[in-house]
Amino acid sequence: MKPLSDFLYRLDDLIWGLPMILILVGTGIYLTVRFRFIYQRKVLFHFKNTYGKMFHKSEGEGTVSGFAAACTALANTIGTGNISGVATAIVSGGPGALFWMWVSAFFGMSIKASEIIIGQRYRQKYEKSMDEYVCDRSFVMKNAFGWNKGAVILAVFCLVFGPWTCCVQTEAVTSSMKEGLGIAPWITVLLIGITCFVTIAGGLKRISLFMEKVIPVMAVFYVMAGIGIVILNYQRVPEIILLIFRSAFTPTAAAGGFAGATVRDAIQYGVARGLYSNDAGTGYGIIAHASAKTDHPVRQSSWGWGEIFLDTIVICSITAFSILSTDSYITADATSGALTTIAFKQAYGSGGGVMISLAIAVFAWTTIIGMYYACEKSVNYALGDTRLNKLAMPVYMVYYLIPCLIFYNIKADVLWAFTDILTASYVVITLIFIYAKQKEIFRLFDDFWYRFIPAENRGENPPPVIVKGGED
Repeated sequence: MKPLSDFLYRLDDLIWGLPMILILVGTGIYLTVRFRFIYQRKVLFHFKNTYGKMFHKSEGEGTVSGFAAACTALANTIGTGNISGVATAIVSGGPGALFWMWVSAFFGMSIKASEIIIGQRYRQKYEKSMDEYVCDRSFVMKNAFGWNKGAVILAVFCLVFGPWTCCVQTEAVTSSMKEGLGIAPWITVLLIGITCFVTIAGGLKRISLFMEKVIPVMAVFYVMAGIGIVILNYQRVPEIILLIFRSAFTPTAAAGGFAGATVRDAIQYGVARGLYSNDAGTGYGIIAHASAKTDHPVRQSSWGWGEIFLDTIVICSITAFSILSTDSYITADATSGALTTIAFKQAYGSGGGVMISLAIAVFAWTTIIGMYYACEKSVNYALGDTRLNKLAMPVYMVYYLIPCLIFYNIKADVLWAFTDILTASYVVITLIFIYAKQKEIFRLFDDFWYRFIPAENRGENPPPVIVKGGED
C-alpha cells in the first residue's frame, strides 16, 4: 500500500495546489460580484426562503418539496466532513485552515447557487421508470450542450467511482465508535450496511422523508454539544480566534504531537476540506435540487446560502473550536473522527465520547445515503427512462455499498487523498458548466430579482417559472 499511498499523496498535493485553489476561489469571487453579493448580504430573504419555509407547501412542478430536496443535499454536506474532515484539516494545515474554510464558504455560496439554477434549468422528468424529476452532470452535458456520448462516459465514470468516496465515511464511523464506545469495526460496518440498504431501497421519497427528520435534529444536537465545549473554555475564545487568523497568514510552529504547518498547508487543506464539506463546485447541488418543487429556479438557489451557512460557518466552526479549545490536536496522536472524539471526551468525559460517536455515526449514515442518490442519477442517465433502469437499481445498491463496507480500515489520510482527487475532477466539470452557461444562469437570476420578486411584492402573484430540458 505504501507506493500507492505515496502516489495518491503526491497527486493530491499537485491537484490541490495553488492553480486549483485560485480557480475555485476566483470563480466564487467572480460569481459573487456578478450576483452583487446577493447570496451573502440578503441574509433575511434567504433565511425566510430556506429554513423559514421548512414546513410550508412548495409551489410549482417537481417531485419533492424544496425543503425535502435541500435535506437530501444536506445529507451529503452535513456529514463526517464536518467532523473528521475538519479534524484532518487542522492536523495537516493548522488552526489557520479554518479561516480558509470560511473564505471558501463565503464565495462558495454563489457557486452552489449557480449549480442549483443549472439543475433546475436542465432537469427532465423520468415518467416510465420512476416518476421523478432528475438531473446530474450527465443530464446537463446532454441537455445543455448536446454531448450525448460524452455524457454517457461521464455517467459511467461517476457510477463506478462515486461509491469509493464513501470509504471516508465508514472509516470515520468505525474509528470513532471504537474510540468512544469500544465497538468492533465489523459490527459498526454491518449495521451501516443493513440500515443504508433498507433506506435507499425506498427511493427518493423515503430518502427525503428520513432526511427531513434526521438532519435538523442531529444538526441542533451537535451544535449545542459543541457550543457547550466552547462555553466550558470561554476564557480561551479570544486566544483561539487570534490563533486562527494568525495561522492563516503565518506558519504554525510544531507543538506536542502537532507537526506544524505552512501557510500553503493552511490554504490547501482549508479550501479542500471546506469544499468537501459543503460541496460547493462539485456539482452535487445540480443533482439534489433538481427534484425540488419551486415557483422559480432562483428561489431554490437560496439554499446555496442555507446549506453552506449551516454546514461550514456553523458546524465546521463548532468542530474546529472544540478541537482547538481542548488542544487535542496537540496532545493526542490521532486524526479524523477519532481526534474530534478525544476532544469531546476531554470536555465531557466518557459521555462525550459516546455523544460524538453517535453524532458521527448518524452524519456518516446520512452522507452515505445522500451520496447514493447522486450516484444513482448517473445510473439513471446511463440506462435512460426504461424498465432496465428500474430493474438495475437493486444491483447497483449492492455495488454502491461494497467499497465503504470493505475498505473502511484503510488509513484515513489515504482515503481523504483519493476523495480529494475524485472531487477535483467533479469540480473541473462543474466549473466548465457554470462558465459555459453563465449567460443562462444570469438571465434567470436577473429575471427573478428584477421581474418576479418586484411583481410578487406588488401583489401581482406571478405564475411559476418552469424551465427544464434542453435549450429552447
